[in-house]
Amino acid sequence: MTSLALHTSSHNSLHSLNVRPELAPVFDQLNQLILGKELQIKLSLSCLLAGGHLLLEDLPGMGKTVLSHSLAAVLGLDYKRVQFTNDLLPADLLGASIYQADQQNFRFMPGPVFTQVLLADEINRATPKTQSALLEAMEEKQVSLEGETRKLPDPFFVIATQNPAEQIGTSPLPESQLDRFLIRIEMGYPVKDAELAILSGVSRRQLLQQTQYSIRPDDLIAYQQSVADVECSAMALEYLYELLQFSRHSSLFVNGLSTRAGLGLLNAAKAWAWLDGSDHLLPAHIQVVFPFVAGHRLQHTEGSHSPLRNGELILEQVQVPR
Repeated sequence: MTSLALHTSSHNSLHSLNVRPELAPVFDQLNQLILGKELQIKLSLSCLLAGGHLLLEDLPGMGKTVLSHSLAAVLGLDYKRVQFTNDLLPADLLGASIYQADQQNFRFMPGPVFTQVLLADEINRATPKTQSALLEAMEEKQVSLEGETRKLPDPFFVIATQNPAEQIGTSPLPESQLDRFLIRIEMGYPVKDAELAILSGVSRRQLLQQTQYSIRPDDLIAYQQSVADVECSAMALEYLYELLQFSRHSSLFVNGLSTRAGLGLLNAAKAWAWLDGSDHLLPAHIQVVFPFVAGHRLQHTEGSHSPLRNGELILEQVQVPR
């Protein structure tokens, strides 16, 4: 099997970059706001529909913030942005109880995490302690503070942006934090036509202010349930299992993919299949999302491969069951 080269925005990938009619207005609006990034947009929608969280890694100024804000605006979701810095504290993110002298009691003031879409901007510029404050929120969709558990809104979607590790002032995310992100993508430089349109046209931020949401949050929750109901063939499950097994027993990687990673792959592939208009999961759907779900969870023994390439290496070695 040859490399899928899915890191490009080519239309020659396994599936077209169109989506089923229910989400076509959302997809079209997003493509008007973020030019030339159809693959990244469809992967982002797949991540949201699968109930996961999204990690965007690239250089500053590549459209990471615009993508996250656009998703919230087009989907009609509440949105908050937190700039992660080395002096950001967990309480700045989660909230804290404030003493009210006039009532002589404490009142909990929720932090920005209590929203439907949270942009954790430049997450790897914060300390590990602050990074880890998101762990429970992302996994359980709740926050435990001061002996009380508080539920987060539904849907709850974290989009974190990350600068390349070689940049000054960054703290790499630990494996446990990386594992909370279902999909990791890179924006990449825009193609010529897209960049010329951006340079000569209206500011993307101005266009965002004119955006009207295309669906309601209740519709989104219903679509997430439809994704969960996508049927999975025995052959597709067998293929997924073989991919996991190769990652665990190959000498290429320090550690293999966990069962939780396998469940994430299943959910992401179901979301891609549903967006593609299919009610049945096929091995081809798994192949599309695999590098973006598995890559950041793997560390090559030589340490010289990109996360995306890690996933492609496995796809090249594991054949689809017949």
